[in-house]
Amino acid sequence: MTIERTLLQERLISIVRRFPQRKVLVIGDCVADQFVFGAISRVSREAPVFILKHEHTETAPGGAANCAMNLASLGAAVSLIGVAGEDEAGRAMMEKLQASGVDCSSLITSPSLNTTTKVRILAGHVHSTRQQVIRIDYEGQPLTDFRLRRSLQEKVDKEVGATDAVIISDYNYGTVNADIVSTIRDTAGARGIPILVDSRFQLSSYTGFTSATPNEEEVETLLGKPVDENELNSGGQELRERLGYRALLVTRGGRGMTLFEEGVEPLQIDAVGARAPVDGTGAGDTVIATYTLALASDASFPDAARLANYAGGLVVMKRGTAAITSDELGESVLR
Repeated sequence: MTIERTLLQERLISIVRRFPQRKVLVIGDCVADQFVFGAISRVSREAPVFILKHEHTETAPGGAANCAMNLASLGAAVSLIGVAGEDEAGRAMMEKLQASGVDCSSLITSPSLNTTTKVRILAGHVHSTRQQVIRIDYEGQPLTDFRLRRSLQEKVDKEVGATDAVIISDYNYGTVNADIVSTIRDTAGARGIPILVDSRFQLSSYTGFTSATPNEEEVETLLGKPVDENELNSGGQELRERLGYRALLVTRGGRGMTLFEEGVEPLQIDAVGARAPVDGTGAGDTVIATYTLALASDASFPDAARLANYAGGLVVMKRGTAAITSDELGESVLR
């Protein structure tokens, strides 16, 4: 058992060492994740609510931008295609991306757009840990401008032919459309590179790609029924076949992940790390980033899934929208 585990660790570490040699293209909905921290000072006289004394505000790249941040943190070369407004949230997001080494030359900004922004209010007493009490979403308007759409398509046409893997990150804000999907399928598909999909509400429309990383709730929605432990095994394979994927990695929170691969039995991967996560914000972006980069680095589906599982276990122990490094990933594998 010890020898087998050591061989597995060595194999996973060798995959992580190849990360800096790979380039990944991320296409999708960029989100500015804002975290407003404050201390509860007193109860308002105007209404029975607490007054929050503002301490500071942090902005982090979210959605497709968080996926790109994780890839860069893991050592890969990363290009990001998406849209953002020329507003405060968009500028803050762009600064963080560029500082992290993400290639933003294909990230389109326009004064006519509002950056999709998710504001999380974290409150607590003076000497207590801040807890999220409410989230406020400012959704960007649909991308209907023909010139911006054409520019976005041109960026995809240019970038998709010069990458080792593609991630479609669809948060249902309208960046990815049928023409972009067709280009990815034709150009990247012809090159035989991994194409991974993360789609909250439209996964059934993304067929014929390499793999995806839905959670259990998303699987139940796609199957149209709740599933227990036994039904997940048959349902996961059914969904993989319906989508035409080579593999499907279902994330299950504290119960780890289950990998469904063509021609083999489902592989259950137990969760690693602490049982009580600190914050699950953006964990799915970390998982698909690691999973994709591992596949681009010639990993098998099981080994890519194992590395994604380690990555997920690390990032949920960090507060806010976070990324992990290849050193952290390697250390987790060797524990």
